[in-house]
Amino acid sequence: MEFEVNGARRTVDVDDDPAAVEVVRDRLGLTGTKLVCAGGVCGACTIQVDGEPRVSCLTPAARLAGRSVTTVEGLSGHPVTRAFAAEDALQCGYCTPGFIVGAAAFCERWRAEHGTTPPGRAQIAEALAGHLCRCGAYEGIYRAVAAACAGEHDAAPTGRQPTAAARTEAPEKTDGSARYTTDLHPDGLLEGVIIRSPHAHAHVRSLEAGDLPLVPLLPPDGIVRYVGQPVAAVAAPDRAAARAAAARVVVDYEVLPAALDARRARTGEGPLVHADKAARKRAPGSGETPQLVPARWRGNLRGPSGMSRRPAAAVRRIREARTNAPERVVEGVFTTAAQTHTPLEPHACLAHWAEGTLHIQVSTQSVKRVAELAAERFDVPVERVVARAVHVGGGFGCKMGLTSDVVAAVELARLHGAPVRVVLDRDEELTDGGYRPGTRIRLAMAADASGDLSALAMDADHDGGVSVGGSVAALARFMYGKAPRRLRDFDTLTHQPPGAPFRGPGGPTMCWALEQAVDEMAHRLGQDPIALRRRWDGNPKRHALYDWAAALPVWTGGRGGTGRYRRGVGVAAANWLYFLDPVTEVELTVEDGVVVARCAVQDMGTGSRTVLRRAVAEALGLPETRVRAEIGHSDTVHGPTSGGSRTTPSLVPAAADAAARLRDALGGSDVAARLDAAHGVRVTGRRPRDRRGYVTPFPLGGIAVGRGFTGSVQVAEVEVDTRLGRIRPLRVWSGIAAGRIHEDRLARSQCEGAVVQGIGYALYEERRADPVTGRVLTENLEDYRIPGIGDTPEITVHFHQEGFEHVPGGGVGLGEIATLPTAACLANAVHDATGWRPYDMPIRPDRLLEGLGT
Repeated sequence: MEFEVNGARRTVDVDDDPAAVEVVRDRLGLTGTKLVCAGGVCGACTIQVDGEPRVSCLTPAARLAGRSVTTVEGLSGHPVTRAFAAEDALQCGYCTPGFIVGAAAFCERWRAEHGTTPPGRAQIAEALAGHLCRCGAYEGIYRAVAAACAGEHDAAPTGRQPTAAARTEAPEKTDGSARYTTDLHPDGLLEGVIIRSPHAHAHVRSLEAGDLPLVPLLPPDGIVRYVGQPVAAVAAPDRAAARAAAARVVVDYEVLPAALDARRARTGEGPLVHADKAARKRAPGSGETPQLVPARWRGNLRGPSGMSRRPAAAVRRIREARTNAPERVVEGVFTTAAQTHTPLEPHACLAHWAEGTLHIQVSTQSVKRVAELAAERFDVPVERVVARAVHVGGGFGCKMGLTSDVVAAVELARLHGAPVRVVLDRDEELTDGGYRPGTRIRLAMAADASGDLSALAMDADHDGGVSVGGSVAALARFMYGKAPRRLRDFDTLTHQPPGAPFRGPGGPTMCWALEQAVDEMAHRLGQDPIALRRRWDGNPKRHALYDWAAALPVWTGGRGGTGRYRRGVGVAAANWLYFLDPVTEVELTVEDGVVVARCAVQDMGTGSRTVLRRAVAEALGLPETRVRAEIGHSDTVHGPTSGGSRTTPSLVPAAADAAARLRDALGGSDVAARLDAAHGVRVTGRRPRDRRGYVTPFPLGGIAVGRGFTGSVQVAEVEVDTRLGRIRPLRVWSGIAAGRIHEDRLARSQCEGAVVQGIGYALYEERRADPVTGRVLTENLEDYRIPGIGDTPEITVHFHQEGFEHVPGGGVGLGEIATLPTAACLANAVHDATGWRPYDMPIRPDRLLEGLGT
């Protein structure tokens, strides 16, 4: 078959009837086109065929014969490409090429019909409705497309780099040249696939593979505990051959009774998930810290654990209030569904061994930690393990540690003596890639006669499958003063895949219950919901945010109504611990007149590379063109894991210290004048200690807890369709108190994306499993719904930049605090619009209509 690609004639063999995406990526090497969903849902594989956008995963390659095809690589220099880089319309960048290809076609049609009149949000949303961005960079995409259509990026900026990018790596991510783990294809590459259990609970008696090389992936006891658990892995020259090889492996299962009912698990009943101490010790954790709070096991129930304060007094006060002042008691049972991470780049690892050294290319949030764990797991000196994570297509908490793709790729590479890549399919990612556990929360809250918080009780049951360590109730210790409270967390074990830390683990879930209860209490007491929170909350940083929120015109304006469409406004607040990695280092080396900054940190879309480069440039008084940041390499100085909002507050102070050391080494203040003669000068900076020290005496798993809490206050306006049960977020105002903002555009993008993920949690996302077999049913992006660009309201971000002066650099992380209150905020807005309180999340149309009695 012959066709034209980006202006050049190409000939390919299509006798095996491949999809167009396979031809474009694997045979032509144009890896800017990404394969994500394989179902035409996400738009990441979009190409233009004779100028029209097409999803190449559903387009037979034979349909391209004689046609003109344009991929993102062919749009380098297009106004849309420049606009996406300049307007920061991206984060991890994995979906960006597909958006650009689709947006370029729309821009050209729009300009032909409307000239440089910019389109509105509705027109842009309609044009890009078939594209998904899990990072939630939609606000930037709106800006970029509108600006490109208006002609603002018709010409490249002069006197600078071709694209005036908000991010250092934006040109690579927008022209398709950024290489992710899924894009790498070294000579001799074998593709690995994981054989997974079809049973929720079984003992594997044997694996029969004949002469086929096979790597077992079973736990020591040979027990599989969920559908989709890795059993073994095989490799072949391509994925089709690897799948065929996997189908020839015979696994002899002794099927065992399975615990699939979370309600029974809460009583401790059912077949045991972890039958002995050894199995319990191996149970994966769904929380952010590696150490679990000790708790009692009773069958399939673990707990309680928690952080109560005078629990007996709390229980007594609530009992007394029920009798003496029931109008000042708020009680309820709140539930949340499991929320799946589903980064658009799935878990992926490419491994090979060379002269006793293990080389790993991996999509991870913890490149240094992966190397250390791999050295331990595969019995190799840590200096003989080199991990790389140059570009990472999202993570949100699920890509930390030694995941099954890494183990399988490394073992297969050692077995075959060749490079092996293991990439999870989308159904594998949605089954075994991680999720925020579902919960059932029982809450009781009492206020005293003066309207102050008197007592709080919260019991949270975590449905995290085979995982343990859920923490929701414990987080309620840190909000609203020091009133007595009984806070208990329980893990309910079932034969389901394990949960994993997800952006503010436990935080959005806790806020879902607590912030709705506070809102209900404000109504009971006849007080303004913002004013009551300000009264109960002693945090001065959030006081500033309450004042800002109360002054918003939408808060004092009219709302509600009695017709089909009703508008409501809600508020919610949150706080979050300040985490850091206190042993972070940054190495600076002068190379040919350029300062090269190195650190074993990674960038999964949060902007680590840009933050490092600009922190060094600012501290040295250099233009950015004279600083280069190299990250994602484990074999350089220690860098933080990208989790727990610890990256920026760890990285920036270390960069400043390194810059000061380099300035001293060069012997003066005019660094620029001395660089050309300083080739080879090298210094290493370390993160200085906070002025007031830390809460924890030493780091635990790369985390120390700093002093002070970040804060967030959000206000949302929604429109509720009382006939169809649909909820449309119209606008969200997000106030964030995290100290100094080091990179304003990147920080705003993070906060906007956090709101989008909170909207998904509140309204759409619901991981579902078959109650009989345990198989995950929401195994594709059609059935597991994440927010699209049309679901995104107008988002305004406000930063309060005081309160962290004791931290070097003056600022801390904000990626997690920005998502905590969103779901509760929307729920309170729905209540304001309708008078109905949503206790179960997501707030589906059927639930809303049932609650309204329609």
